[in-house]
Amino acid sequence: MLFTDAQLQTWLAAFFWPFVRIGALMVSAPIFSSRQTPVLYRIGLVLTLTWVLVPVIPPSPVVEAFSHQALILLLQQILIGVVMGFILQMVFAALIFGGQVIAYSMGLGFASMVDPQNGVQVPVISQFYLIMSTLLFLVLNGHLVLIDLLAQSFQTFPVAMGGISQNGLSEIIGWASRMFSAGLLMALPVVAALLLINLGMGVIGRAAPQLNIFAVGFPVSILMGFILIWITLPDVMGNFSELLDEGLALIQHLLLGAR
Repeated sequence: MLFTDAQLQTWLAAFFWPFVRIGALMVSAPIFSSRQTPVLYRIGLVLTLTWVLVPVIPPSPVVEAFSHQALILLLQQILIGVVMGFILQMVFAALIFGGQVIAYSMGLGFASMVDPQNGVQVPVISQFYLIMSTLLFLVLNGHLVLIDLLAQSFQTFPVAMGGISQNGLSEIIGWASRMFSAGLLMALPVVAALLLINLGMGVIGRAAPQLNIFAVGFPVSILMGFILIWITLPDVMGNFSELLDEGLALIQHLLLGAR
C-alpha cells in the first residue's frame, strides 16, 4: 500500500495540531500539570484525548511543516491551551495567596512546605487550602468540565490562522486582579479576628508589664488561628467554588465570543 505526501501531511495535520493544544492545556492546567503526576501518564492522557477528539472536530488545515503559517498555527494552539489552564491556575493561586496572608498574621510564615503543583515553598496554611480545593475541584467534576470546554474550543476556535483576539487577552489580564481580591476576601475574617486578638494582647501587655507577652501571645495567636481556620473553612471553600465558576464562565465566554 502506497501513500502520497499529501495524504501523509493531511493525516499528520489532523492529529498534530489538536495534540499541541491539548498538550498545552495539560501542561498549564491545575492537577494535570502537577509534578506528582508522572510525565508518562500525562503524555498518555494527551494522546488518548487527541485520539478521541480528532474524529469529531473540524478538519485541520494542511500547511508546510517548515513555514511561517505552521509557526503561527503552532503558537496559536499553544496560546489557546495555555490561556485555558492559566485562568484556572489563577483560581487556585487565590487560595494560596489567602493562605499566605493568614499564615503571616498567625506567625506561621516561617512554616513552609513544597507545593507539589508549582514546586515552590508555600506556607502550610496555603498547602492545606490547596489540598482541600483540589479535592473539591475533583468532587465538583471540574476536570471533566475543563475537558468538555476543551472539546468545545475546537468548534469555536478551530485550527486556523485566527485565534484569541486582543480584547480577549485584555479581558484575561484584567480578570487576573480577581486573584488578589478573592484571596483577600477569603483571608479577611481570620485576619480581622487575629488583629483584634493582637490588640487585646497589646492591652494586656500595657496593663501587666511583668507578663512576657511574647511567650503568651504567640501560642494564643496560633491556637486561635487554627480555630478560626476550622470555623471559616466552609466559607472559604464556598468562595473558591464561586471563583471557580467565574473562571470556567470566563473560558466559556471567550469560546462563545469566537462564534
